[in-house]
Amino acid sequence: MPFSSVTQATGAALREASGYLVDLVTPTVRLGVTGLARSGKTVFIAGLVRNLTLGGRLPFFSVASEQRLIRAYLEPQPDDSVPRFSYEEHLAALSRDPPVWPESTRRISQLRVTIEYASASAIRRTLLPNRLHLDIVDYPGEWLIDLPMMAQSYAAWSAEAMSLASAPRRTAAAAGFLSFVRGLGPDAPQDEQAAIRGARLFTDYLMAARAADPTLSITGPGHFLLPGDLEGSPLLTFFPLPPDGEQGTRSGLAQMLERRFESYKAHVVRPFFRDHFSRLDRQIVLVDVLSALNSGPDGIADLEATLTSVLGAFRPGRASWLGQLFSPRIDRIAFAATKADHLHSANHDRLEAILGALTARAEARAASAGADIKALAIAALRATKEGEVAREGQRLPCIIGTPLAGEKIGGEVFDGKRSAAVFPGDLPPPEVVTGEPSGSFKRDVHVVRFAPPRIITESPSGLVAPWPHVRLDRALEFLIGDHLV
Repeated sequence: MPFSSVTQATGAALREASGYLVDLVTPTVRLGVTGLARSGKTVFIAGLVRNLTLGGRLPFFSVASEQRLIRAYLEPQPDDSVPRFSYEEHLAALSRDPPVWPESTRRISQLRVTIEYASASAIRRTLLPNRLHLDIVDYPGEWLIDLPMMAQSYAAWSAEAMSLASAPRRTAAAAGFLSFVRGLGPDAPQDEQAAIRGARLFTDYLMAARAADPTLSITGPGHFLLPGDLEGSPLLTFFPLPPDGEQGTRSGLAQMLERRFESYKAHVVRPFFRDHFSRLDRQIVLVDVLSALNSGPDGIADLEATLTSVLGAFRPGRASWLGQLFSPRIDRIAFAATKADHLHSANHDRLEAILGALTARAEARAASAGADIKALAIAALRATKEGEVAREGQRLPCIIGTPLAGEKIGGEVFDGKRSAAVFPGDLPPPEVVTGEPSGSFKRDVHVVRFAPPRIITESPSGLVAPWPHVRLDRALEFLIGDHLV
């Protein structure tokens, strides 16, 4: 073999070994991204990835503002058993003419972004190249709500679910299910058809309640709303029964439903916790605070109950180095009020403060401590611009965008084609929103949904066009900034 061939082969082997060594020592941060319906998880991930990989305006992301960000790029999927997040498809949806919002999350997915950066430390810059793998794990918020079920008995879960179904905001949607349950005899025997009918009515109630009011919190099972491959499985064929005293909860039917409840926890909830949730390092929970405000005091109370349930699902706190090897813990949780672009920037701080007050109270009620928790107001993709309108001799700050077809402002219904200047109102102070007695604040904010802007891949000059956002850089700094020093 010629000497040149030997040296080329040796060089290639050394480069491969060097690359393997770099990969071996490259730290990885697993970032969980979740939220309930219409909170914008898909757009958040797409915006995060595009701003990192194509160069966004990120003045509050220190590694970018200090010009230490060398490059960021997508790498092959790290987990063969997890579907890849369809980043390119979602970007294509926003690049159409007219653009459309990407489809919402219906399953777990993942994407790896590798970040190369210059360390702020002169000593670290002389060692191996500074890299960080950011593994973004996207999963439905409904699955997160399932996690508290692991510590519940069937009787406890049933009592909570029946209480919610009987609440004033849900009775209309739950009427069919409640009528069916109350018609069951105290000694109802095991009956597959009764289980199937009850589960279907319970699922219909959950879906109807969510469709009528997306701000409603839910008590699992989350897979009843997003069944995926489990649709029709006995794992999803159970429902709650009234507590002892109203119904014989140890009847044959009750025992059958309890058994399936425990099977759901064993075969659905625990594997998700073990294989995905327990491996997360950081977490962001996207919250549609504006829809809750639109619903008034009841919507805020329900949102706070949801946040309490979410915080109860986490195992917050910093683990020791030994504990990190065997039982990793989420040590930073960001709660982000999305759609901040639906308000004028004068209200962004107040939106953040309202969510901060709600999460602080939820954290106290969930008795969780140890993790760093931060509330943010963001828009991963800004769909509006700001301006002013004259009204009755006053100049009012407004937002300008294209309301989606069917959206209403006063008596006006929009067709989804024309732009409009909207004055959404001013948010009340946080102490008014979260104060007692409940119902003390007025619904002075009127939020409509806007069509997305068209994302242009390149500007006329040939350069990559920036992706407009609101405070996405602050979220990045909190979630991964400490790993890029």
